[in-house]
Amino acid sequence: MLHFPPLPENTRLFLRDTGEMSRFIGRFFAEGLRPRYEVAEFIHQCFAIGYKSLPLIGLTAFIIGLVLTMQLHPTMVYYGIEAQIPAMVGIAIIREIGPILTALIFAGKIGSSIGAELGSMKVTEQIDAMEVSGTNPFKYLVVTRTFAAMLTLPFLVIIADAISLYGSYLGVNIYENLSFHLFYEKILDYLFFMDILPAFIKTFFFGFAVGIIGCFKGYYSNKGTEGVGRSANSAVVVSSVAIFILDLIAVQITDLL
Repeated sequence: MLHFPPLPENTRLFLRDTGEMSRFIGRFFAEGLRPRYEVAEFIHQCFAIGYKSLPLIGLTAFIIGLVLTMQLHPTMVYYGIEAQIPAMVGIAIIREIGPILTALIFAGKIGSSIGAELGSMKVTEQIDAMEVSGTNPFKYLVVTRTFAAMLTLPFLVIIADAISLYGSYLGVNIYENLSFHLFYEKILDYLFFMDILPAFIKTFFFGFAVGIIGCFKGYYSNKGTEGVGRSANSAVVVSSVAIFILDLIAVQITDLL
């Protein structure tokens, strides 16, 4: 009989968390798609998760568009192709930079917030109190936040792309006088439908990952206030890694199509 050496502690913890996460996602779809729906809480979470994230995401997007253009300009001038700056920046932002950066900022702000909020409710036994009172805490807390994150992030990405391109337009006009109409015409000349659609679709998966991971880490938090901090931190780290993995998968699928 073969005897295999025991798995390292970190490997066993990873496999255990992966299994629990899979069960958590399965429970989400099992309970989230059947009535009763917490519509009021869902709308409130859309406001808290989406609308309140807009200032930070908008400011970051504007700076990214401006800085990216200013960094590219000297190199493009050196090679004599500065006229292609709008097209290059537009494609880069819409296809990759906009969705990824917005999702990472979203994970840092919302993932940590959800993890800390649900972690605090867990260690103070508020979730247990909801079960005693007849409320389904999983549907009220997890389903609403995950759906809100999944549905608001794509719209945040669209707004961030527009703001970032406006920042790029201002960056171009630091060095030369280019009209607003001509700037966006140059972008649209090189932008195709298959540049926009995959970038938009994958943001739904980014939002789902941020929401479900933040809820999972918070819902199963323990060890008092220390566990709450650990839940918030791990929610951001795991969400960020998941975003990069999902983006890699999306790029491979897009290339095949």
